Amino acid sequence: MKNFKYDIPTKVHFGKGKISVLGKEVSALGKSVLFVYGGSSIKKNGIYDQVMKQLDSMNVIELSGVEPNPKIESARKGAQLCRENNIDVVLAVGGGSVIDCSKLIAAAASYEGDAWDLVLDTSKIGNVLPIVSVLTLSATGSEMDGFAVISNMETNDKLGMGSYKLKPTVSILDPEYTYTVSAYQTAAGTADIMSHILESYFHKEDGAYIQDRFAESLLKTCIKYGIMAIEEPENYEARANLMWASSLAINGLISYGTDEGWTVHPMEHELSAYYDITHGVGLALLTPHWMEYVLSEDTVDKFVEYGVNVWNIDSSLEKYSIAKEAIEKTADYFRKMGIPMTLHEVGIGEENLEIMAENASKRGAKYGYVSLSKEDVLKIYKSAL
Repeated sequence: MKNFKYDIPTKVHFGKGKISVLGKEVSALGKSVLFVYGGSSIKKNGIYDQVMKQLDSMNVIELSGVEPNPKIESARKGAQLCRENNIDVVLAVGGGSVIDCSKLIAAAASYEGDAWDLVLDTSKIGNVLPIVSVLTLSATGSEMDGFAVISNMETNDKLGMGSYKLKPTVSILDPEYTYTVSAYQTAAGTADIMSHILESYFHKEDGAYIQDRFAESLLKTCIKYGIMAIEEPENYEARANLMWASSLAINGLISYGTDEGWTVHPMEHELSAYYDITHGVGLALLTPHWMEYVLSEDTVDKFVEYGVNVWNIDSSLEKYSIAKEAIEKTADYFRKMGIPMTLHEVGIGEENLEIMAENASKRGAKYGYVSLSKEDVLKIYKSAL
């Protein structure tokens, strides 16, 4: 196991009715708030009113309309609002896209150049406004990590950025706020959580036993409760376990000490950058094809571990049989949740595969569990058509 430093500065309030602490937490950080959210759903389900009640003594400026794959234009607009209104704290109410956008806004508010500069070079990040999140979708884990992913559709770039400074100061996690999430978005969110876990789980570091056992438990949690949440949207147990799994999947618990590069995410980011598809859907349809491609004598033992410990496959079977069954079960689970499992189903053809493969390789895929060249990524894309 590698050396690491584990420091999570985010204060988490988890459970029913925890919105009641929002006013106290925000007022401790300042009196002028940029309230960032997406569409009209938080107004329809009552969350907007609950938030505004907590902020009644504060100066509130709103930024609505943040996109599912947050665009640089929204971050630029938010940063400008912060400067014009002397904002003290950025409040993100929504899923990972809203929180990601808010992170860049909080960083760009004090930056004199263009916000996209900070995505390209996080060393330019200076002072960052405090970030408070109220989570409404279990998926990205952005409520408890220092990462954000921002899209620039003019350049067909969807890039990740990471900094300790981007970790939220406070996050409120009420599972009841996810009751109205659609079956499709619940499935995509569950796939996103599972992908975060799998990206960390498939590593070559010796002795990271505890990280792997944690990862397997989180995967089994997603497998159990993803379907349950789809079939019973107001099942608190299912929503609560998915919400906490979302946070634990990417807050360092299972990755510190291993630090393997991620592979499927950079491949999916290209799909979203060119076609603006749902992130979790792209991850789900690519993952089994990636697994099949990297299965070899060098990796088969890890797939056996995955198959036996996560999918309860008989350990006495031949190792390649276990590995292939584990991959099949992974794909079958995503299908069972109703996720499209081919690129054609989400409107993606062969027209941009070459450039996407080149970008995916240089932006991370060549540094992952199995190093993937442009040619390797292209073969995976084509297998997913």
